[in-house]
Amino acid sequence: MRLRADIWVSAYLRRCAHEGAAAVLRRRGAPEAGAIFVKIDRLDGFAAVFGPAPQSEVKDGYDRLFARLHREPWIAPVDADAKLAREISFDPDLWIIEQEDRLGRTFFDVAE
Repeated sequence: MRLRADIWVSAYLRRCAHEGAAAVLRRRGAPEAGAIFVKIDRLDGFAAVFGPAPQSEVKDGYDRLFARLHREPWIAPVDADAKLAREISFDPDLWIIEQEDRLGRTFFDVAE
């Protein structure tokens, strides 16, 4: 059984605080099953956006698996915000977490 989106987001925000990375909930989505997107800003003019990985990438043992939503490792924060705006136009029930971390760390599983 998959963990509810609101519980996962709450736990992720606590994990970021524990690791010393600032993170805020930028947009609240559907509590039970809303898609979750994470923007990581390195505070040096570069950011990354992660969203749900394609189902073909999901393997047993992963509650949620994320994928980078752009080809380059890091993009400009304005481009990251534009990607998130496009996602909102497709799915208004999504969650957005904005994380600031100079090291660009992810505290979730990423599809390779």
